Amino acid sequence: MFEEASEVFENMFKASFPLSFIVLLPAVLFLVSPLPAEAAHEFTVYRMQQYDLQGQAYGTRSSVLNTEARTVEADVLSRRCVIMRLLDFSYEKYQKALRQSAGAVVIILPQNMSTMPQDIVQQFMEIEPELLATETIVPVYFALEEEELLSIYEQTLTSSSSQGLASAAEVLLHTATANGFQMVTSGAQSKAVSDWAITSLEGRLAGVGGEDLPTIVLVAHYDSFGVAPWLSYGADSNGSGVSVLLELARLFSRLYTYKRTHAAYNLLFFVSGGGKFNYQGTKRWLEDNLDHTDSSLLQDNVAFVLCLDTLGSSDSLHLHVSKPPKEGSPQHTLLKELETVSSSQYPEVKFSMVHKKINLADDTLAWEHERFGIRRLPAFTLSHLESHRSAARSSIMDVRSVPGKGTQVDVQTLSRNTKIIAEALARVIYNLTGKGAPEDLQIFTEQMQVQEEQLSSVLDWLTSQPRAAQLVDKESPVVGTLEYYLSRYLKDVKRHYVKADKRDPEFVFYDQLKQVMNAYRVKPAIFDLLLALCIAVYLGVMYLAIQNFGLLYSVVRKVTQPKAKQH
Repeated sequence: MFEEASEVFENMFKASFPLSFIVLLPAVLFLVSPLPAEAAHEFTVYRMQQYDLQGQAYGTRSSVLNTEARTVEADVLSRRCVIMRLLDFSYEKYQKALRQSAGAVVIILPQNMSTMPQDIVQQFMEIEPELLATETIVPVYFALEEEELLSIYEQTLTSSSSQGLASAAEVLLHTATANGFQMVTSGAQSKAVSDWAITSLEGRLAGVGGEDLPTIVLVAHYDSFGVAPWLSYGADSNGSGVSVLLELARLFSRLYTYKRTHAAYNLLFFVSGGGKFNYQGTKRWLEDNLDHTDSSLLQDNVAFVLCLDTLGSSDSLHLHVSKPPKEGSPQHTLLKELETVSSSQYPEVKFSMVHKKINLADDTLAWEHERFGIRRLPAFTLSHLESHRSAARSSIMDVRSVPGKGTQVDVQTLSRNTKIIAEALARVIYNLTGKGAPEDLQIFTEQMQVQEEQLSSVLDWLTSQPRAAQLVDKESPVVGTLEYYLSRYLKDVKRHYVKADKRDPEFVFYDQLKQVMNAYRVKPAIFDLLLALCIAVYLGVMYLAIQNFGLLYSVVRKVTQPKAKQH
């Protein structure tokens, strides 16, 4: 069949060159045209935070994206998807895209945050609160670097950078030949999530020697926060605090197992949810225990509440208080014991007390202990951060990283801080200073020492998954594993749930936080215009050739006919 077809085309070509030209040229153009290989790429994107807190909207308000890609260097960004790499990102460029009515913004992050230069990490951490401070209408997404996505970025950058070309003709040619990409998300428009439950956990160790015993409460919130929920791993804030609390539960459960070391203090451990959303889990827990029940350890003699937050790095420890403790009170005793243990056993640690009054006019509380302070319970927060405004508390850069790169959690530092807290608590519980015990006395040694490997494994597990409050429901493995861990060492482990009020919700979460984005290869509109013009010219030439076929044929025959041999 192919041989017969080739003979037909050969005879046609020999007999009529113009006809063969008309037929074969489009066929050749069709056959040599580029195949639609690699015309589309698919990758995962993570949307910026969207939530309401105390009636105030935060983050991006949209999730639907179907626009052509541009980089911030382009002259026109209106209704375009602006792609930026973190290395080139700045708040000014982000604002430029929004001012020019960009259709969306996609920020490309490195696969490993710890590889980023420290100055870029610090700069982005400081920008994150500003990105969330105001409501953003256009969708804002984050994507992790991969080869195909970087290729799309480079090609888009090339097509966006036509300002330096010399002439209008070059600009036109550059625009027509450059590759473009249509960025499309697969998900629907985001909507509020109804009946979302924030889960908190409680467990206790009962003291010995009577019913009316003082209670020490140890608290740490487990949820993380950052500009994108699915990228929020919260290594230092507050994976470190939860790791310390769990290790303290293990250590004191062993002490409370033996009669000789069973102290006359109740220990109450509380792992709270919704900490990054104005401590919603703690607020509801306090309401349940103080307002709606007759039997609660919080209604008895509370010695103090110690909240643990960001303890995984630095040689500083700060005890944040809303009201300086009175001399002779259990709170003052703990303060002095922390100073004693730090100075005598770990002289490299700089310990201090930071006093800050509760500002009820602020939209959110500074530290978790302020929730207890509002209910007139003596409380404070222990942290290596001197200020609650530190960007490290709410950043996607808060990851387990190599030394010198980004926010790091050093396990040895975490173990040391756990030892300081455990020793200070033990000195308070057993009144060791009043009994004349030396300042350098250590209780948690040998078989009772802090297990650095266990601290590391708990922290590895916590930071292996994002723990944003919008992602951790009551069926989450995070909650289940924490409950199992507490049940190994504590009694009466319970769950507490928080749901937003339907009439006047204090918090509202939204879905569509993780989506699949497709990048389709497209040509710009000018390409279609030039292609239509070329087709029109071609058809015009073909029309004239057919109308004057006789004349054209005679000219071609005269040109192609071999000259007669002269004798």
